[in-house]
Amino acid sequence: MSWKASLSRHLPVVRFFACPKSPASRGVIGWFDKNYEELKMLNPTMPLLLRCSDNAMPAITTELDFNTSHLLRFMLQTNRFKSDERINAAKKFLGYLNDPALKKEYATSRWNSPGFDPWRPFLDEDNPDWKMDKKIGKDLGRYIEIHDELESTWNVITSGPNDEYTRAENALLMCQRVDLWCAGEAEVEAALRHLLNLGKGCNDLEPDLPEYITEFRPGASDL
Repeated sequence: MSWKASLSRHLPVVRFFACPKSPASRGVIGWFDKNYEELKMLNPTMPLLLRCSDNAMPAITTELDFNTSHLLRFMLQTNRFKSDERINAAKKFLGYLNDPALKKEYATSRWNSPGFDPWRPFLDEDNPDWKMDKKIGKDLGRYIEIHDELESTWNVITSGPNDEYTRAENALLMCQRVDLWCAGEAEVEAALRHLLNLGKGCNDLEPDLPEYITEFRPGASDL
């Protein structure tokens, strides 16, 4: 029961697909019928949806908040990079993502030039040579260095042939779905627990409540 109670903390929605006429969907429909009331009692705010249609592939889907780190690790683990250059670039970029000090330096160095924001919309169109400005170039030297290095590394990662990067993105998105053709009820439960484990690593649905009151508004003056 414990894992069922944690579904809504890690998955925003769970959708079951089945064909009501097909024996291949009996496992999905049977497990849903037997567990829906318990799941809804333990997760009252999470949508639990059963979609039935003729000739539908029995499956479970959810929504996972994959980020760049998840995608690069997925590509490395499944050997989707076809060159050592892109493998090294991916590891280098992951090193940046896992370095809080460097990420903080990159974020704070953005403001080193008073009155100028290198992230301003349409900046490169309005002033394509802003990096050549002596004052801005000096103030933002560290920011430009980190930014150019990240941009160069990212261009190497996404430069693979045959839409290598895009294909990997699509493959990772398919991890939000588990097909259950002719699966029994035990396999359906195992598939849901698998999606839950993925959600624990990808989704952050629990609100970050403040440790103390940050705002105070006095009541009506006439009370």
